[in-house]
Amino acid sequence: MKNIKSIVLTLALAFLFCFISLIPVAYACTGITLTAEDGAMVYGRTLEWSSFDFKSRILLLPRGHEFVTELSDDENVHLPGIKWTGKYGVVGLDGLEKPIILDGINEKGLAAGLFYHPGFAEYIDYDPTIADKSMAPTDVGNYLLSTCATVDDVREAINSIVVVNVVEPALGIPAPAHLMVSDPSGEQIVIEWSQGKPKIFDAELGVITNAPTYDWHITNLRNYVNISPVALPDQEIGSIDFSPLGGGSGMIGLPGDFTPPSRFIRAVAFSQTARETTDGPETMYELFRILDNFNVPLGASEGNDDIDTSGMRSSTQWTTAHDITNKVIYYHTQNNRQVRKVDVGSLDFESISDIQTFPLDRRKKQKIKDRTPRKLKVSS
Repeated sequence: MKNIKSIVLTLALAFLFCFISLIPVAYACTGITLTAEDGAMVYGRTLEWSSFDFKSRILLLPRGHEFVTELSDDENVHLPGIKWTGKYGVVGLDGLEKPIILDGINEKGLAAGLFYHPGFAEYIDYDPTIADKSMAPTDVGNYLLSTCATVDDVREAINSIVVVNVVEPALGIPAPAHLMVSDPSGEQIVIEWSQGKPKIFDAELGVITNAPTYDWHITNLRNYVNISPVALPDQEIGSIDFSPLGGGSGMIGLPGDFTPPSRFIRAVAFSQTARETTDGPETMYELFRILDNFNVPLGASEGNDDIDTSGMRSSTQWTTAHDITNKVIYYHTQNNRQVRKVDVGSLDFESISDIQTFPLDRRKKQKIKDRTPRKLKVSS
């Protein structure tokens, strides 16, 4: 009997190993939101992309910019899409060295982040009869941030456009995405596409990860209603007293893996139990502290030995904190943990005439200050 059990266990482990090796590359972005005592709202997120360096930059889109979309990945095929004029200046982080906002905020304080949504984002095929309102998934962030001032504006705007299947060359497929959008009033929504149509969810918890759908994640929270920040009480069994081994016993059962469902649960648990903060700048510290729990190291998420990650230090390439109320973007990167900021509210968008980009890291190296004592006190 023991030999049979051993064989069964071996086969089960072998199957599990084979299954894990077939899991696609993980792109484990996580977003959370915190609110300060003075009402300042801070939204932030990590960006994971473990198959190559996303080469993100600071991207500045000027007010009045003329946007022209092209809906073909073949330079020899012209498929025109929507054209629009931006009403608002936008600052954010881009990707693939293209003017594509992955995470950003506009001059009105509206913030939006694109998150990977594989297997669930469903767009329609290109139709020339509706080309004048069609765009690629990667155009949506630019469109909403440059034309909308509030979440209510976004609700209206998202139903006036059509998102079509446009292959992103770097991915080899149309970018499967969903978005979380926030404004200074505190309202937040998640936008997803199913059968080519947008679905809007109120995001009262201010949390987002990846697949499956947002409403599934909310339902899954019911499996963790026992999680609490309060430590478990001592238990007496017979004549023996048992007490928790340390702090955090109320969080026993919190999932710790890198899958989107587990990260969603942790993100809700950590953001709902965050320390109280006075204002936006202080809330930034707490948000970064929480998001540090979601950093994904190289080797923990790939599932594919053929991936070239040379030059990368982490699957978490950058982390942002948007003080939506004060219109400030804070960030740090895989190369430099020093927090830097862009004060969007202080920019004169009237004087900016063209798209501008700036490197996230001037040097891809951690700034380390040497604090070694040079003069030691000699005791008598």
